[in-house]
Amino acid sequence: MSADVAATRVRGPSALTGDPRRLLALAVALALTAWKLRFFGSVLGYVWSLLRPLLLFGILYVVFSEVVGVNAGVAHYPLLLLAGIVLFSTFAEIAGGAVTSMVDRETLVRKVAFPRLAIPLSVAIAATFSLLLNLVTVAIFVAASGIEPRWTWLLLPVPLVALVVFGAGLAMLLSALYVPFRDVRPIWDVAQQALFYATPILYPIEKVVERSDALTKVVMANPLAVLIQEFRHLLLGPEAPTAAQAVGGAAWLLIPAAIFAGLTALGFVVFNRMAPFAAERL
Repeated sequence: MSADVAATRVRGPSALTGDPRRLLALAVALALTAWKLRFFGSVLGYVWSLLRPLLLFGILYVVFSEVVGVNAGVAHYPLLLLAGIVLFSTFAEIAGGAVTSMVDRETLVRKVAFPRLAIPLSVAIAATFSLLLNLVTVAIFVAASGIEPRWTWLLLPVPLVALVVFGAGLAMLLSALYVPFRDVRPIWDVAQQALFYATPILYPIEKVVERSDALTKVVMANPLAVLIQEFRHLLLGPEAPTAAQAVGGAAWLLIPAAIFAGLTALGFVVFNRMAPFAAERL
């Protein structure tokens, strides 16, 4: 009898347990707590959410604009660079911040019955708070650049929401895999750095198009590249090509769309299967 009991895996709460409103309320509460603790004891506090992307922008702008010269012939390069940094930083904060999120909340996972999805979801919500603050900086740059308002600005939330959803999908996958496989953290650190340079952030997609049509299709197979390029186009209009124009036709966007949907769905499936047994593996 004791052997049978020892061999039985005790299931805990799944990713989605009970009322969805409870899940959302818990995720928001965890996000607000993490958001406040992040800057606890800091003199500048929430201002760091604005300073970090601006400092990174300043360094990269000097190097890649004044030294490398990738801005030659590109309209509003500073704004393109800032927008890319802000969006990628949000994605990195969601995915990277969620890797250890289940382990970091080990006590909560072991002792409290709650929908486990609230943990990676709270990381995505906290990153969204930072995104909203950073968009204020982008708006200031837009005003300083003298860009006229356009109706496409009403569609800017579309790529932003898609970015958060994609990040949340990877957050679920990484946080679930990190529980039994601690190698996930260093692997993701390297992958994230590679993804940053593989995404047209430091360099505009127009430069890639000029060099190689095949390379452009490889670069734009990245869902992040598509979302960032669409955001830039909606912000600047014809001065920045759409993702479809850059890659040579809307049909090519089926590849990043499939990757987007596949990774997001995979993240939820893996997290949902592993979440009930997370407590015994921590």
